[in-house]
Amino acid sequence: MVTTVSVNKTLIFVLMSSNTLAHLLNPSTPSDDAIIVPDGPTISYSQYANEIERVAGLLAGTGVMPGRPVSIILPNSLEFMILFLAVARAGAVAAPLNSEYTIEEFKFFMEDANSQLAIVPQGAHKGRDAANELGITVVDTSLDNGSLVLQENGKPWTKSSDPKPPSEEDVALFLHTSGTTSRPKGVPLTHANLMKSIDNIKTHYELTPEDTSIIVMPLFHVHGLMGASLSTLNSGGSLVIPPRFSASNFWELQKTNSATWYSAVPTIHQILLMRADEENAPHESFRFIRSCSSALAPAVFKRLENRFGSPVLEAYGMTEASHQMSSSPMPPGKRIPGTVGQATGVDIAIMDMEATGKLQNTGDIGEVVIKGDNVMHGYNNNPEANAEAFVNGWFRTGDQGFLDSEGYLSLTGRIKELINRGGEKISPLEIDGILLKHPAVAEAVCFAVPDEKYGEVVHAAVVLKSETDEDAIRTYCRDEMASFKVPDAIYITDKLPRTATGKIQRRHMVEAFTKLG
Repeated sequence: MVTTVSVNKTLIFVLMSSNTLAHLLNPSTPSDDAIIVPDGPTISYSQYANEIERVAGLLAGTGVMPGRPVSIILPNSLEFMILFLAVARAGAVAAPLNSEYTIEEFKFFMEDANSQLAIVPQGAHKGRDAANELGITVVDTSLDNGSLVLQENGKPWTKSSDPKPPSEEDVALFLHTSGTTSRPKGVPLTHANLMKSIDNIKTHYELTPEDTSIIVMPLFHVHGLMGASLSTLNSGGSLVIPPRFSASNFWELQKTNSATWYSAVPTIHQILLMRADEENAPHESFRFIRSCSSALAPAVFKRLENRFGSPVLEAYGMTEASHQMSSSPMPPGKRIPGTVGQATGVDIAIMDMEATGKLQNTGDIGEVVIKGDNVMHGYNNNPEANAEAFVNGWFRTGDQGFLDSEGYLSLTGRIKELINRGGEKISPLEIDGILLKHPAVAEAVCFAVPDEKYGEVVHAAVVLKSETDEDAIRTYCRDEMASFKVPDAIYITDKLPRTATGKIQRRHMVEAFTKLG
């Protein structure tokens, strides 16, 4: 049953029972604040629902095809939040992209997704250039008194039609995740996947219309999108969306909006800790603080709780699971620093390291595997990756860990060779491949180096075939890859250390080279 009311001939969603993003919004009253933009507009749930429906009609009326991805290249903003749900409502697939990508990266992700449309901010942008090179239609977006304006070649879209509602098994979100190969894998997530994850998060953290979340993570990631934003909207709470994270105004936003929680990577938590006294951060200001996307050091965990007087809940998530898989329990549940809590709406087990399907006993180390309605059905057009990723119905996370007798999960390492820089997952083979394209580089290998601020950073070692230096190689990297992928240090060496069989093992690179720096 769907209950609606009509205001000015526009449909307002008040309460809906469908298991799709088209029916995500669930306020206690339509007049409640949905999204608050600092120094910008505040829109109610009724205004938000109306705008989603209107923009979905424009998308449908202009010929956007159901089931095909739409690349959304926008910063954290009201525009992003309107467009994301409007694309879903129109039956198309939202494919958000990092605005910091290079033209070549944009081209790869758009091509791999088979995007039909690229939505970009007004003005010059590499995403616009990439779409133009690929022959993909480009649409500019802007706000006019809280109303979204879509323009193609300077002409506003005005034609509208009623879009067909999506089904729960339709793909709603298309993302990419880095793997141990140089080619990122496409992750299609259905409406049912996302709604299950949203419900898991909402239920676990006991989110209500009384909650307000400050969004500090990028919305093109599942952390910011699922972990903090859509879960809050499904609970009827409010979102505060600044254009970017800033430690200097974070606490003012918290006080002004009576924010009850936020979710961030450890890097941001540490920045807030460093600025807490300078910014006169209040004690006991949040109902809880959530940490996810990379490991939170037990020492930082304790400092957060001591300084801010709020329970810190560490979570474990990944794109293939529509974000959250486990979390520390809410008080009075036990929080164990160094663990990522207990399963939240999914099944978690530990499989033998050979991935034979044998599940390990309590306390035994192996590969973390999961099952649940929030888990993707498979990578896009990648049967080899799917055959490797699923064993006996379990999805292999690539992470190593163990479960204790109470179901608390401890992560002990990664089987996959991803570099986790402040929550950004980086494929080392991707970086190797770009370095090897440099005309002066004969051999290259990048590797993760522990870092207090980011958890891990990228370093690289290269063997040269002609004269150059570290600065020149780093300048080249900045032109070829997103800034977070650029190696913090590059070691020029005569040879790379190898095993007796001639293999290069990344885990030995730190010991071999960081002492040289």
